[in-house]
Amino acid sequence: MPWSDSGPGRDPGPWGSGSGRGNGDDRFSRGRPGRGGRPPDLEEFIARLQALIRNFLPGGTGSNRGLALLVIAVLAIWLVSGFYRVQPDEQGVVLRFGAFSRTTLPGLNYHLPWPVESVLRPAVTRINRIEIGYRSGTEDSRGTGAGQAPRAMAAESLMPTGDENIIDIDFAVFWRIRDAGAFLFNTREPSATIKSVAESVMREVIGRTPIQPALTELRAQIETQVFQQTQKILDTYGAGVEITQVQLQKVDPPAAVIESFRDVQRANTDAERMRNEAEAYHNDIVPRARGDAARITAEAEGARQASIAEATGQTQRFQSVLTAYQSAKEITLRRMYLDTMQDILTRSSTIVVDESIKGLVPFLPLLPSGGHTGTAETAMGPGGTRGPAR
Repeated sequence: MPWSDSGPGRDPGPWGSGSGRGNGDDRFSRGRPGRGGRPPDLEEFIARLQALIRNFLPGGTGSNRGLALLVIAVLAIWLVSGFYRVQPDEQGVVLRFGAFSRTTLPGLNYHLPWPVESVLRPAVTRINRIEIGYRSGTEDSRGTGAGQAPRAMAAESLMPTGDENIIDIDFAVFWRIRDAGAFLFNTREPSATIKSVAESVMREVIGRTPIQPALTELRAQIETQVFQQTQKILDTYGAGVEITQVQLQKVDPPAAVIESFRDVQRANTDAERMRNEAEAYHNDIVPRARGDAARITAEAEGARQASIAEATGQTQRFQSVLTAYQSAKEITLRRMYLDTMQDILTRSSTIVVDESIKGLVPFLPLLPSGGHTGTAETAMGPGGTRGPAR
């Protein structure tokens, strides 16, 4: 031993008694100038350790019973170390000699202690986020990007569209672990795999979509298609992850041509507005013209029917008169004369002349039919005198 001594006051045994300490012997300080004190007494430390072991094992270190108790205690501690707890948001993955063995549910579980089995406990309820086309500066699921300023990733965001244009798309994929065993052992880098699959699917969907619908009404449909196809591919890989959402952050033309594109959009908007106004005018004037045409046609048809009916009536009346005339000419002629005179007299004024008046000049009224004014008519008497009309 480096600190043993065979001089007087020392136990020459292998463990030593340490009784020589404190008797003024400076053998432990020799060869150590400037220390001013003695180094730790290793023999005393070993002696105390032996005494502690003897107290713990009543039979002493050489007893078979003591060794058995020691082995049993160590074995019990080793077996108890196999208990572990899985939190509610975790899933236990048991490894046997480093290979995947089984998964365990939340709660208190047991596995064979190290080095036979070990356990991994990844969080399976936490929602992870992968950004494609940009970096927001927040820390992602792999711990990268913390403290960085937001920046664009043109190599990821620029994609060709179905009508041979270029579109700038930023989107985020949200996912969580569904099967911890498959997540840890079926893919080497799950986050990178999810990112590559989502980007590839997005390029495929955009490659079939024209730029104008992609910028406007097809955003929700694009998210749904990327969500479904990404999940389908990851299931074929056995990645053990579940895609919860695909969210488009920005869908714009490339920055170099965005102002020109906006000018085109404004022109298209104006053209669409003018088309709508013309369509509204067309929808107003055409029905009105059709209504007027229908009204005029209906009025003309009514006038035609009225003329036909009137002519038919007159023809029938003439035919009836002719038939009556042919059967009784004298009576018919007299009847026609009387009807004619009645018609004439009912529409003209009547003048009665006294028979005693001589040299009366005949008076012929020239007023239109029905134009009788109701005033008293006079007749010229002899010598130019006026006489009362009766």
